[in-house]
Amino acid sequence: MNDETYYRLLKQYWGYTSFRPQQLETIRAVCGRNDVLLLMPTGGGKSIVYQIPGLAAEGICIVITPLIALMKDQIDQLRKRHISAVSIHGGMPFRDIDRILDNCVYGDVKFLFIAPERIDSEVFRSRYARMNVSLLAVDEAHCISQWGYDFRPAYLEIGRLRDAHPEVPILALTASATADVADDIMSRLKFRSPYLLRTSFARDNLVYVVRKTEDKSAQLTRILQNVAGSAIVYVRTRDRAESVADFLKRQGFSADFYHGGMNYFTRSERQDAWINDHLRIMVATNAFGMGIDKRDVRLVIHYDLCDSLENYYQESGRAGRDGQKAYAVLLYSEGDVPRASQRLRLDYPPLKTIRQIYESIFNYLNIAIGDGKGSAYTFNIYEFAARFRFFVPTVIHAVKILQQNGYMTLTDEQDNPSRIRFTVTRDALYRIRVDRKELDHLIMVLLRRYTGLFSDFVPIDEDELTHLSGYTPERLRELLKMLWQLHIIRYIPGKRSPVLYLSEERLPTRDVRITPESYTQRKACATQRLDQMLRYATADECRSTIIRRYFGETVDHPCGVCDVCLKNKRSCQHSGLADEIYARLRTGPTSVRELIASLRHSPENILTAITELLHDGKITEDEAGKLRINT
Repeated sequence: MNDETYYRLLKQYWGYTSFRPQQLETIRAVCGRNDVLLLMPTGGGKSIVYQIPGLAAEGICIVITPLIALMKDQIDQLRKRHISAVSIHGGMPFRDIDRILDNCVYGDVKFLFIAPERIDSEVFRSRYARMNVSLLAVDEAHCISQWGYDFRPAYLEIGRLRDAHPEVPILALTASATADVADDIMSRLKFRSPYLLRTSFARDNLVYVVRKTEDKSAQLTRILQNVAGSAIVYVRTRDRAESVADFLKRQGFSADFYHGGMNYFTRSERQDAWINDHLRIMVATNAFGMGIDKRDVRLVIHYDLCDSLENYYQESGRAGRDGQKAYAVLLYSEGDVPRASQRLRLDYPPLKTIRQIYESIFNYLNIAIGDGKGSAYTFNIYEFAARFRFFVPTVIHAVKILQQNGYMTLTDEQDNPSRIRFTVTRDALYRIRVDRKELDHLIMVLLRRYTGLFSDFVPIDEDELTHLSGYTPERLRELLKMLWQLHIIRYIPGKRSPVLYLSEERLPTRDVRITPESYTQRKACATQRLDQMLRYATADECRSTIIRRYFGETVDHPCGVCDVCLKNKRSCQHSGLADEIYARLRTGPTSVRELIASLRHSPENILTAITELLHDGKITEDEAGKLRINT
């Protein structure tokens, strides 16, 4: 394969004639069978760097992503281009997963999108070993690092896929990762040799602004009045999303709210209204934005302080993807500091509390010591917290820590189909004599229709089973519950709720071990990330420089357009710094380093002044890197 092939595919399927920065370099490296970690900001064109290698090579490209919305969008886009693409994620019936995986082994499927939680299943691993895999692409790759801001234990299973196809290149993609997290990603994905490519974290069209205020509502109103166009206002909580949206509507703005507690249809309806400009302002939690590509967002406002610069950079980066001028504004008050510290304490409850919550969960589910491994239950975290008198955020974060230690997994709230799993072996099942013919008949229907019932919880379609068995829906559910009471199956009725999967049997509470890596060290990393976020909000330094330096990028000049740079620019103008630079350059061409050494001003101010003079065309830089006055 060569560049001509890549350009031909780019033109044939996307209609473009040129690549964005680092796209072609990444494609060359991947097609050269190298493992690659690509750091590319949101909206930088990450999908093309795995789609073109997937099209150029024989076999199937597997894309691991936690974003169901992104799966749907990518599959729709690929199918519009007549490219075969399928997906597997939580909540799908087992028969559909089985059929899709068969097509991936024997059919002509070019792209399989799969959620990380699905790759640990036996049905996927066995088929994966038989697939002709050309590339394994891992999106949101920072989720595999315990030192990252969004660690997800399911990602740790991805490294095991290398054992089945050690020759298949891995392409890891993320919008943001520090140097330590990048090294951790490459290690956990078993890179054969380190290979890191990155685009600049600079966004020349995005103006970063911090507004310190004790009246955020008034400041929010002024900003929205002064900056026209589509906007997102990010808040921390669901209640805040609703109250801020209500406030803006009372002020006459076209606004509404979006958060994870809303049903699917309402979320979809509001998202479409915003994308199609029927709604100007979306007030949202961080549940909004992933996989949504609206290019003409002019303004992203953070009403509350983020926990990390990674989160802030990714969310603010949803503004100005069309390359036109846009604003990323953080509203900051003195009260944000103690609130952020309190959130950090809630994120890491005392170890004693975590063990209490572990014990209470099993008591809530009526599971004895030594039982429960491999079972799954619908789990209402709010009901649980009320019954045992725990603070809901404390429960949420305790469960996350227990999940990181391999004890359990709690899914997000979703439309969960009914699921069953046989609790007896196949041989034992045939020896069991059930008195009622209806139960025998239902068992036979289940065995004929579904596979994997003895090893995994399998989604079942109750409407289909009523047709196959001849029972009414009400009678079918009664019979399933009878089989559950007879300890022949475990039955989880379908409904919209989170599901708690128990990875291990219940242990005596004193034996529950929380590793230092998942608690002490992660807490220290979270504290450092929060400190860097606070520094961004309070430092008198170019905002873009702080962000770029945080991600390991060498910065040679400030952005010149953020609030700090503009303040310094005005300061420079008043101090006569520009005149001093002119006077020095009249003696002959001079390098930036020589100017900084000869002038009695801060390097930051000198660099800002130079940037402004270059931008205005008053001075120029020659090929030798010397500055001279334009004549």
